[in-house]
Amino acid sequence: MAEFPRIRPRRLRHHPLIRGLVRETTLCVDDLILPLFVRPGRGIKKEIASMPGNHQLSVDCLVEEVGASLDLGIRAFLLFGIPSHKDATGSSALDPEGIVPQALRAVRKEYGERALLMTDECFCEYTDHGHCGVLTEATGRLDLDNDATLPLLAEQCVGHARAGADLVAPSGMLDGMVGAIRTALDAAGFSHVPIMSYSAKYASGFYGPFRDAAESPPQFGDRNGYQMDPANGDEALREVELDLAEGADIVMVKPALAYLDILRRVKERFAVPVAAYNVSGEFAMVKAAAQKGWIDERRIALEILTSIKRAGADMILTYFARDAALWLK
Repeated sequence: MAEFPRIRPRRLRHHPLIRGLVRETTLCVDDLILPLFVRPGRGIKKEIASMPGNHQLSVDCLVEEVGASLDLGIRAFLLFGIPSHKDATGSSALDPEGIVPQALRAVRKEYGERALLMTDECFCEYTDHGHCGVLTEATGRLDLDNDATLPLLAEQCVGHARAGADLVAPSGMLDGMVGAIRTALDAAGFSHVPIMSYSAKYASGFYGPFRDAAESPPQFGDRNGYQMDPANGDEALREVELDLAEGADIVMVKPALAYLDILRRVKERFAVPVAAYNVSGEFAMVKAAAQKGWIDERRIALEILTSIKRAGADMILTYFARDAALWLK
């Protein structure tokens, strides 16, 4: 084995252009998906206090936001709906004239196929109790009724596909959700619509700011009964395997930053398209520290996004998408 001074790894770090040539991971704007929040009304652009630079948008303002993002090179968008009416079953999630179908049709009319439109599929934003489906007391306590929610979730996805969604993204971590959605989409003539499943979604403290954005905190209890224990890694692989068997086209790990090991394990084990969600708490921490002058926001944000891609993500959902698109030019 050759010894120093013949072997000098620093030779490939000495010149910036050489560093570029040997760079193993390249982050680009095509890797990024921008989450957006749409609500009823007109002319509404309400900043989310815990997520600086992000807003709840009425449909008209959402169309403008998508246009500005397209100009930056962002092509993919994930829509979350904030309805005007909530009830125990989340019935407004199934309304063909609901807020997400309105947004899909408006963006499609304005931009055609320039924008890739994804929809988050869940009921927490639509139920008055904030849980991800209908409830039952069959177990002796009020709990999420997994199987009763599945046909409603499938109906929601079909409705969004009819309104123009290019991809549906179920996020509730319900057993059998991918299979139910795939069957319903195929039966309705949408066999071409992919499913990006939140396959390994952890019960994480990093979601805090999102609950302000989507106005969806649970009114009792928590979501530990259906989201995963942060201590578990093997369970994530089992969840991913089940979703793939049911027809998932893309699998997701959420959150991203505290679960880079899970990302790597999923990518190496299954070699399928993998998404990672750089969630609201991860975003807010960087923003808050940057506002205090404690860190270099651009450097830290790009380092985080690069680490997520290096760990195995093929695509990254991130609230930094607009900033990163500018920084990467």
